[in-house]
Amino acid sequence: MSQEKYLLAIDNGTQSVRALLFDLQGELVGKSRVELNPYFSPNPGWAEQEPDYYWQAVGRACRELWREAEIPASAVSGVSVTTQRGTVVCVDKQGKALRPAILWLDQRRADTDEAIGGGWDLIAAVTGLRETLDYFRSKCQARWLAQNQSDLWNNTHKFLLLSGWHTWKLTGEFKDSTGCQVGYIPFDYKRQQWAKSLDWKWRCTGIRREQLPELVKPGELLGHVTKAASEFTGIPEGLPVIAAAADKACEVIGSGCADAGTGCLSYGTTATINTVNYKYVEPQFLIPPFAAAIPDAYNAEFMVYRGYWMVSWFKQQFGHPELEQAEQRGVVPEELFEGLLDEAPPGAMGLMLQPYWSPGLKNLEAKGSIIGFGDVHTRAHVYRAIVEGLAYALREGRDILEKRSGHPIGRLVVSGGGSQSDGAMQLTADIFGLPVERPHTYETSGLGAAINTAVGLGLYPDYRSAITHMTRPCRVFQPDPANTLLYDRLYNDVYLKMYKQMQPLYRKIREITGYPE
Repeated sequence: MSQEKYLLAIDNGTQSVRALLFDLQGELVGKSRVELNPYFSPNPGWAEQEPDYYWQAVGRACRELWREAEIPASAVSGVSVTTQRGTVVCVDKQGKALRPAILWLDQRRADTDEAIGGGWDLIAAVTGLRETLDYFRSKCQARWLAQNQSDLWNNTHKFLLLSGWHTWKLTGEFKDSTGCQVGYIPFDYKRQQWAKSLDWKWRCTGIRREQLPELVKPGELLGHVTKAASEFTGIPEGLPVIAAAADKACEVIGSGCADAGTGCLSYGTTATINTVNYKYVEPQFLIPPFAAAIPDAYNAEFMVYRGYWMVSWFKQQFGHPELEQAEQRGVVPEELFEGLLDEAPPGAMGLMLQPYWSPGLKNLEAKGSIIGFGDVHTRAHVYRAIVEGLAYALREGRDILEKRSGHPIGRLVVSGGGSQSDGAMQLTADIFGLPVERPHTYETSGLGAAINTAVGLGLYPDYRSAITHMTRPCRVFQPDPANTLLYDRLYNDVYLKMYKQMQPLYRKIREITGYPE
C-alpha cells in the first residue's frame, strides 16, 4: 500500500477545514474535518476571522488525518490547498497577520466620494459605468483599510487572499495561484495576471503592485513544505506544494466538468452554475469569467450570492421542529428537511420565490420575494419554494451562459451540500429538463485540488486524462416529463417576469429605507 501514490488536499471553506487524502482513481481514502466558527462581527455587517485561526485548523485537521487514516504521511506525493474565495489577509514583512481577515461575506463599504483619477471619471460618465465602478470601489476591502486603518495599511507588506496566506504558512513563499484570484483586486481576468499599470483597478483599489504575491498557474509548483510547517501539520518536510484554484473552480473539475457543454451546479453557501471555456467570454456584460482550475481556461459563472445559505436561514427562522428532532435522534437537521420537500408538490402549490436575499453587481436594488401565498401553505411549501427558486435562478444562469458562449449545455453535474438531497436533485432535473448527475464523492473541491496536484506532478499527462480517470457519476436523476412541463410554464410565465415587475418597488424601498446600500 505504501507504494501507491496519494495526494493531500486541504480545503478551507467557510464552515470547516478538511484534510483529504485521494488516490489516483479519485477515491477518498482518508478525511479529517475541523468545524469553524465562520466569522465574528465587531460591527454590524462585518465578517472577520483571525488568519491564525484558519492555520491552526489546518494543522489540527492534518494531525487528526494522520492519526485516523490507514495511509501514512510518507506515502503522500504532493499537497495542494483550495479555499473560500475573496477572503483577504494583511501581513507584515515577517508574514505576520496585522489584523483579522476580512471575509467574502463582509458588508462594510468604503467611501467613493473622491475622484477615480487618470481620466477614468470621464470614461465612467460617458459610458454610464459610474455606478458599477463605484460599487466595485465601495466593496474593495483594501480601499476601506486605506481609508479607515491607514497606518496598518501603510505597513501592509503583502495583501493576500486566504489561499496566499496558507501558501506562505506552508512554504514561506509569497505566492498564489491564478486560479484563486477572485475578489476586489487588480487582476486581469483575460490575461490571468495582475492588471497592467494603467488599468482602472489600481486606482479603484489603492493596492500597490509590490503588495501582491507572485502568481503561478494551477498545477505549477508553489514551493515545498518547510520544517516548521512539517512539524506543525505532520506533512513531510520538502513535499511539493502544487497550485490549485479557489474552491468553486476546483469543484468544477472535481465534478468532472471540463468543457462549455457541461454545467457544474454548486449547491453551496453561494449557489453557482459554471462552465469551462477556452476563450474569454463574459458570462454577463462587464462581469468577467474567472480563471479556471485548468491553466489558461476560464470559468463562466452565474452566481446566486445567498444560495444554500437560504437553507440555513430557513433552519434558523422556521426549522425549530427539525432542530429538536435532530438533537433527539443524533442527526443533522438538514436530513429532516428532505421530508418537507416530499410534503409539498412540484410548484409548491403556487408559491414562487426569487432568491435575491442579497443584491449583486447587476441588480443593486434587488431584494428577495415570495409571492402566491394562500391559507393552504405550510412551512413545507415555503421550503420547497426556496429550493425551487434557487434552481430557477440557476436555470436562468444556464440560459444566459448558453447565449453568451454559443454552446448548448447538455449535461449537468451538481455538487455542494445541496447535492446530497435526493429531493433537490430531482427537482433540479425537472426544472432544467435534463438528467442531473451526483458525483461519486461529496468532496469535489478537494478532489479538484488533488487533480491539480496529480497533473502538476506528472502522474497524469493532462487535465482531460486526470478528470476522466478521477471523476465519475454516483447517481443520475432523470427528469419527470409532467413536472418539467409544469416548471417550464412557471419559469417562463412567472419567474422570468418577477424581477422586471418588482424592480421599481425594490428601488423605491432602497430610496426610502437606504437598504440595501
